[in-house]
Amino acid sequence: MSPPEKPQPGRASIDALNRKLIEDVTRPLDLEGGFDLQSILQSLAAGVSQDAERWLEIQSRYYRKRLELWAAYTQTPHGTARPAPTEADATDRRFRAPEWRETPYFDYLAQSYLLTAQWMREIVDAARLDPPSRRKLDFFTRQFVDAMSPANFPWSNPEAIRLAAQTGGESVARGHGAFEVGRNLAITPGTVIYENDFMQLIQYQAATPTVFERPLVMVPPCINKYYILDLRPENSFVRFALEAGHTVFMVSWRNIPPAMGRATWDDYLEHGVIRALAVAMDLCEVSQVNALGFCVGGTLLASALAVLRARNEEPVASLTLLATMLDFSDTGELSVFVDEPYVRKREAQFANGGVLPGKDLAITFASLRANDLIWHYVVNNYLKGRTPEPFDLLYWNADSANLPGTMYSYYVRNMYLENNLARPGKLRMCGQAVDLGTVEAPAYVLATREDHIVPWRTAYATTRLLGGRIEFVLSASGHVAGVINPASMNRRNFWTNPDGAERPEDWLAKAASQPGSWWPHWVAWLGAHSGPHVPAPERPGNRRYRGIEPAPGRYVKEKSQ
Repeated sequence: MSPPEKPQPGRASIDALNRKLIEDVTRPLDLEGGFDLQSILQSLAAGVSQDAERWLEIQSRYYRKRLELWAAYTQTPHGTARPAPTEADATDRRFRAPEWRETPYFDYLAQSYLLTAQWMREIVDAARLDPPSRRKLDFFTRQFVDAMSPANFPWSNPEAIRLAAQTGGESVARGHGAFEVGRNLAITPGTVIYENDFMQLIQYQAATPTVFERPLVMVPPCINKYYILDLRPENSFVRFALEAGHTVFMVSWRNIPPAMGRATWDDYLEHGVIRALAVAMDLCEVSQVNALGFCVGGTLLASALAVLRARNEEPVASLTLLATMLDFSDTGELSVFVDEPYVRKREAQFANGGVLPGKDLAITFASLRANDLIWHYVVNNYLKGRTPEPFDLLYWNADSANLPGTMYSYYVRNMYLENNLARPGKLRMCGQAVDLGTVEAPAYVLATREDHIVPWRTAYATTRLLGGRIEFVLSASGHVAGVINPASMNRRNFWTNPDGAERPEDWLAKAASQPGSWWPHWVAWLGAHSGPHVPAPERPGNRRYRGIEPAPGRYVKEKSQ
């Protein structure tokens, strides 16, 4: 009697996962999100009709290539060489594995998909459209093309099929092993020493016998969880700063409940950033701290410092901004989503409060690079059961936080749509007219060259807004990988140019490339602004700020809607 077949518990869940991901990737394009697909397609038809001759040429060429491709596979005798891969096929990492070439069926699938993708891009390129419509149609086309790749589905990916057959389905089941915050992520020892309705403040255990006198307060993005800066021990930015002799405090933003849906941008400044700086100064008995902000955390931090300067307070000795926009004149591909109709819809939606689910923003950001940030991981982690090094970044990327609708509407209108933060005195925050030029602390401004959320040239505009001496550094890679680049791995490179320049292109033209991570360069810069060394505290907190609970705390573990 033959043994029963091994069950394949992962197959149904993988099918569901792929359907859900396709739904999520295309969700930012729906009408409620402000992306009127029907009007864009009508614009495409009108744009194509203006150059019918070009459209017919593309169609005829595509039809001819389709017939040639089909003939090449149907007329090639079994066992002989099939057509050489297209240029795109040869360089596309989705189809590099030999399994795609060993079987004519899968080889044809890949070639046919790439040919269709090329045809769709040519049709869009040929249409005469106004710039906003073109950006939106380009974006939609890329989403559709990326989502429909045969590499993304278990029934059309020969690598996944072979692995599943070899392992009796275990390769698929393995793909569902999860990370856990507090178990293998965000495990640097520390204590929550303060909390309010908006944030918890973590103080980490010192890692050296002596520490710099001035502590470092980190303000992460409020859209995602703070542990992007404290992933695993080997790539924890927090641990790196601790080992360099810094006392580190971390803001852990709350996952906003519906009852707090009317909370404002000012609330995040007053009860979040400003309160965190005050607690750190009080606890460490210093008049100034060093402060660091990442992405929108940097926007909040710079805004808070402008408020404090208007109050004649100067609580920071240095400012570090990582992949942060203060000038929103060019928001890159995010401009696809944020226009006047979108903002008006959000303002109407949240006129009486309400919460923006964190997953909405997470999917929007990921969809800007869906092939790299979504489908690559679906294939490798879920279909094949592999866990490559950056998988912790994927887990973090999906672990988003809810935002108050009132705060979000203010943010997208005044920053993304109208760029008011860059205009001195245009905005009043916490009762003060804010001017970023009054923030005179020396600043380390890091941008990443392939950033799809904060274009590096946009980040460079910060050098013209802040009033202090700026050290601008450009890191290789993208928004997250360019920031979280552990020094111990000695990967990638970064560029420096201490002379500066008016235009970002001029700055880069004379910049020197440095090998490896930017982390050691930053920590040397930070040390110069951190004061003398003093004995390290035995434990986090003091009599006034007693430990509430061990890090990572409750707030970071709460899940968004």
